[in-house]
Amino acid sequence: MLEIRHANDRGLADHGWLKSRHTFSFGHYHDPKQQGFSDLLVINDDRVHARQGFGAHPHRDMEIFSYVLEGALAHQDSMGTGSVIRPGDVQMMSAGTGIKHSEYNASEVDPVHFLQIWIVPGVKGVAPRYQQVHFAPAEKRGRFRTIISPDGVDGSLSVYQDARVYAGLFEGDETATVSLDANRYAYVHVARGGVTLNGQVLEEGDGVRVRDERALRFADGHDAEVLVFDMRAQEVPRM
Repeated sequence: MLEIRHANDRGLADHGWLKSRHTFSFGHYHDPKQQGFSDLLVINDDRVHARQGFGAHPHRDMEIFSYVLEGALAHQDSMGTGSVIRPGDVQMMSAGTGIKHSEYNASEVDPVHFLQIWIVPGVKGVAPRYQQVHFAPAEKRGRFRTIISPDGVDGSLSVYQDARVYAGLFEGDETATVSLDANRYAYVHVARGGVTLNGQVLEEGDGVRVRDERALRFADGHDAEVLVFDMRAQEVPRM
């Protein structure tokens, strides 16, 4: 079963320097029907003006990753990590026992567009850690590349949860299928462009809760960039 949530149904926060669309309840946006899905708690679609960003703030016991679509994002944290995240990069921060970080637009003139995504960990109290990997477009062109997994398979980033995340790029007649094991849920997020999923037309910002499906077939892409989350079969995250 596919449960589609269209982009314009998401929550909206407009702070001038930041425009954010919230797939699930976050900050001042609260929807009792949108409290996450499986172990996926947050998908924030953020656009940040030049020279602006999020000052240092703490997190604990959360798996947080950033996926940059346009521009560049500067990261600093209390472990001493400093990096710039650009399109193709995936950044994963395991907050564990506690960490502070800041995220700023790295450009003096151009905006940055990125997804900030939170996954509830399966274990608490771990030592904080930071990971960053670049996945070239060729690795995702017309196929799904594993970018996050529990065991860091195939050069993916490791997550403290029974979850896998795949990223793919699709144009024209390119097609790909993601197979799901029995008793697994999935969530699909169209980060950019448009694509069909099992014959259903999806556009940028659309999301899909997936239950009781064994195959997700993607086709008819137009400048499409898609994330697929393969997760445990539960309705909402258990903190």
